[in-house]
Amino acid sequence: MIIGTAGHIDHGKTSLVRALTGVDTDRLKEEKARGISIDLGFAYLPVEGGETLGFIDVPGHEKFVHTMLAGAGGIDFALLVVAADDGVMPQTREHLAILDLLGLTRGVIALTKADLADEARLSQVRAQIAATLVGTGLEGADILPVSSTSGLGVEALRTRLFTEAKAPRHRPETGRFRLAVDRSFTLSGAGTVVTGTVLSGVVHAGDRVRVSPTGLEARVRSIRAQDRPSEMGKAGDRCGLNLAGPDITKDALARGDVVVDPTLHAPTDRMDATLRVLPGEKKPIAQWLPVRLHTAACEVGARLVLLGDPITPGGSGLVQLVLEAPIAAASGDRFVVRDTSAQRTIGGGRLLDLRAPSRKRRTPERLAQLAAHEKTDPAQAVAALLATAPFVLDLATFCRDRALPESAAADISDALDLVTLPVAGTVHAMARPLWGAFHAALLERLDTFHADNPDLPGMGSERMRLQLQPRLPAPVFAAALDNLAQEGVISREGAWIRRAGFEVRLTPRDEALWARACLLVSGPERFRPPRVRDIAGVLDEPEADIRRMMKLLGRMGRVDEVAHDHFFLRATVAEMVSILVRLDAEHAGAFTAAQFRDQVDNGRKVAIQILEFFDRHGVTLRRGDLRRTNPHRLDLFRPTAEDAPAQELTAQPSIAQKTTEQEAAVSAPGEAGNGREASLVGRPDFKSGRGREPVLGGFDSHSLPPPSTPTPDTGRAGPARRKGGSS
Repeated sequence: MIIGTAGHIDHGKTSLVRALTGVDTDRLKEEKARGISIDLGFAYLPVEGGETLGFIDVPGHEKFVHTMLAGAGGIDFALLVVAADDGVMPQTREHLAILDLLGLTRGVIALTKADLADEARLSQVRAQIAATLVGTGLEGADILPVSSTSGLGVEALRTRLFTEAKAPRHRPETGRFRLAVDRSFTLSGAGTVVTGTVLSGVVHAGDRVRVSPTGLEARVRSIRAQDRPSEMGKAGDRCGLNLAGPDITKDALARGDVVVDPTLHAPTDRMDATLRVLPGEKKPIAQWLPVRLHTAACEVGARLVLLGDPITPGGSGLVQLVLEAPIAAASGDRFVVRDTSAQRTIGGGRLLDLRAPSRKRRTPERLAQLAAHEKTDPAQAVAALLATAPFVLDLATFCRDRALPESAAADISDALDLVTLPVAGTVHAMARPLWGAFHAALLERLDTFHADNPDLPGMGSERMRLQLQPRLPAPVFAAALDNLAQEGVISREGAWIRRAGFEVRLTPRDEALWARACLLVSGPERFRPPRVRDIAGVLDEPEADIRRMMKLLGRMGRVDEVAHDHFFLRATVAEMVSILVRLDAEHAGAFTAAQFRDQVDNGRKVAIQILEFFDRHGVTLRRGDLRRTNPHRLDLFRPTAEDAPAQELTAQPSIAQKTTEQEAAVSAPGEAGNGREASLVGRPDFKSGRGREPVLGGFDSHSLPPPSTPTPDTGRAGPARRKGGSS
């Protein structure tokens, strides 16, 4: 247990600590000369059974209240000192107010210099003290008369402190480690040492830690807990840590730093909090009021942003603290604010959310979130947050900001039966009933979209996100889609999402139109099919309709757009790949465009366009005027992994025969045609010629070939497979 003194200057705080422990906490030369405490002093008192009480002696002068606050942030038990001759004085009231703002409810009042006052005076001061304590956390605390000179009541006070030390600890040992640094110095033969109070968790010798907010990494070489060598320090202990690290020096660490578990390093300069203003303030808190913020051992300049109505003296409200520099803190930490002239304490409260927004900070949704953050029980706070917009919570960050153990996220998730979604190294959570409603709404919207748009490959994911409630943040929505895709409920392809099993189908009119157009791009003219405008002219149909249909067929894998508005049957493309393989073999991997042109009996311009199409997809590799095939990319278009040429189409097939062949090219691997429904080529991922569109997923026509992976049947290197289908 850490005991902290408080009280007016010259009321005997240091003398009382010396009487209790035998240690003079005034260690500075100036303190000895002036007879007053200037900096924090420390002493220890062994307790029967092996425990040790730690004392933090704070200065009482009004100029050193900021130093008093650095020590008060780490105490568990208050020892408020009031001299019998003076009674309650200004710093008595201010120190008491600070203890109350810090949430101290355990303490005792030491009525010092009791040997200098008669019984009447003692009764008068007792009554004055009791009246002063009304309305504070120490209301009703025992008042014990003592004299450091004569020893009156010292033993009774010591016994009382021993009894209080047996009470359960209020600082969580199960949380992650945090130590508030109040001193940094160098010991000969040891190196850099920092001391402070362990706010939460446990640290062991040899542990890796970080100094926040600077982020310096360090290793704990040795530990001294409660003034004794130890292998560990736990919550509530006064600890000295001997730190080692490449950048760890006495000057690199300072009062206000926090030594933390490495996972807790996440400084913040904007926090939402509750604020209680002391009744002694003369006017309400103004917007953007400059203050000095004190939390743990840290002091930093800040501005107060009101999140509601003005806070009057004696009132409470929500504020946002905008800091001059980032600090290390935890949700739930207590703080005190004083005026910038360091003449008075304005108020204090509790930190709620360390990741406060700079915009929309007063909306009803945000205020509801802060009401949830006010709950001290983590599970209750999570449940309340998930019942509030945006109905999703970064659970890992929530647990980190509260310094909860690393297992807390899983424990809370199990206790509340949450749905968790991994997002960018963290974990987001949703309540299961809301997840079910979201799931059902998404599928219903997809079904409606497919019914209204049977010729489209799916719905844009961002469009879907904006239409659903709750409207999840984009990264969380993407994780939700991944979850549904893993369950086999939906399929994703780049920016498109669709129902699992949904396939694009032509409308009856497009089927009839394709049956006519197919005759123009097959048969003897298959290597030199007409362009879109020419097909439209022959069929006497609008050019836009032909272009739309051909692009849709490309998504379905029936045709490939080799050049702008120049579509080839998939089977024809596969046949040309076989021709390339034959040329490669005949010419020892160095064939020319003219040789390919002669094989397909085409013009040079079209032959060049075809070869450039294959170049873009990595099927051919060009070196100057020569080309060779890339064996790792051949099966992007070929019907099988073997080198057999594709079966040639007969001249002018019937419509029924052509339709059967096209369907076989889509659905039957190893048959005539491309044989792979999920091929990347011919889909929106691959745009060739002028007017290329952004890719929807996978890799585009300018990407490098995917890495080679051995195929399971032959052991040869084959193309990398894309998740959800063949390459």
